[in-house]
Amino acid sequence: MTLREVLEAAAAGLDTVETVATDEGVEWRHAGRVFAVAGTDAAEFRLDPLVVKAALRTPDTAPSERGPDWVAFAPVDLEGPALDRATAWLASGRRRAESS
Repeated sequence: MTLREVLEAAAAGLDTVETVATDEGVEWRHAGRVFAVAGTDAAEFRLDPLVVKAALRTPDTAPSERGPDWVAFAPVDLEGPALDRATAWLASGRRRAESS
């Protein structure tokens, strides 16, 4: 499975999430607010600033060019901890989009 496929499966289990295909991959939105994007092997998540700070201390992450409340994630190995982080950040981004 690719990171995008993992996130698509996880997004299917979240309430009121809109999936939008883009030239680069896919965006996930809640009430029109983009909270995550993914290509095949990388994703970006819009998170609470405290979560971004913590996320940037984990492997395979970097600041996103989308802004300070986004984290870029390109896991080298798509296994347990990486999958856990990606799906947790997707859900966290969805919650943040709802509270924004």
